[in-house]
Amino acid sequence: MNREHVFEFFRRLAEENPSPTTELEYENPYTLLVAVVLSAQATDASVNIATRPLFARVKTPERMVALGEAKVRDVIKTIGLFNTKAKNVIALSQALIRDHDSQVPGTREELEKLPGVGRKTANVVLNTAFHQETFAVDTHIFRVCNRTGLAPGKDVLKVELRLEKVVPQPFRLNAHHWLILHGRYICKARKPECWRCPVIDLCRYKPKTPPPGTKPSVARTGNPRSSATRIAKGRKPLLQS
Repeated sequence: MNREHVFEFFRRLAEENPSPTTELEYENPYTLLVAVVLSAQATDASVNIATRPLFARVKTPERMVALGEAKVRDVIKTIGLFNTKAKNVIALSQALIRDHDSQVPGTREELEKLPGVGRKTANVVLNTAFHQETFAVDTHIFRVCNRTGLAPGKDVLKVELRLEKVVPQPFRLNAHHWLILHGRYICKARKPECWRCPVIDLCRYKPKTPPPGTKPSVARTGNPRSSATRIAKGRKPLLQS
């Protein structure tokens, strides 16, 4: 995509969802960090089910350590890899108490030193808790960026670095939320729902998936249109954020 198309891509996603955010439920930066660690290879919905009773009791590293690994494991046993995740949650809580005065650090380097925290987890926390312009590339974002041609790359780091280069203001802060939600609900892995996609004419994916009950030949492809053209046809003007 060229710069105009990238801008238009995010303008339309912003128009559809002006205030995107994570679907993980959390109380503060610490519980957000725990939730993101637990979400590896698990859905946000399944993590929320497990963390609701946990976060009702635990909102600080001290309370988590006091709860203990066995009880944490029992609470999150419905989530994949719960044994390893329970160990990591206790270990990172101990590290926060020992090294960071029980506060979640606000840099990627410090976050990645915590047990169970990788680059993607760090980026989510930095973006959501500290409002930094980071791009946390998960499987949804990796798929959307490669499928649409927005920010193609052979691995998640290359996609992240490409997003760093191409995403313009005023969309950088919320870009990762728009992309993950787009991949989760419209640009799905097995069968993208192209017929209701707001960026269908900007996307390079072919052939477009037609509406249910229609033949592939009738799928709308169209040509990329400028913001001015869309606004002239009744689209809302660019959101300011």
